[in-house]
Amino acid sequence: QVQLVESGGDLVQPGGSLRLSCAASGSFVSINNMGWYRQGPGQRELVAAITSGGRTNYADSVKGRFTISRDNAKNRVYLQMNSLKLEDTAVYYCNAYIETIKDLTLEIWGLGTLVTVSS
Repeated sequence: QVQLVESGGDLVQPGGSLRLSCAASGSFVSINNMGWYRQGPGQRELVAAITSGGRTNYADSVKGRFTISRDNAKNRVYLQMNSLKLEDTAVYYCNAYIETIKDLTLEIWGLGTLVTVSS
């Protein structure tokens, strides 16, 4: 009954930009931390995270290039990706900790959106 749906994945050239969006839907009390993960050939890794208050963290590999933001009124989190590199190619997953009912918080995941960086 609570879902995360990503959008915005596409094919982009090196040096280009892309903006990913993730929308939460369903019944819940609030959304706490949200983040973006990605999975290429290796294991899934954290790309960026943002707290309910707007504090952010980034993987070293994307610092200065990616920006995570959220719109609490729309229950959305975004990932602005600039200066994209070939190694950014991956399936990007939205993650969130959602309080479904009072005092019950669940970690949920979207199904992912593919970002391909290629010349």
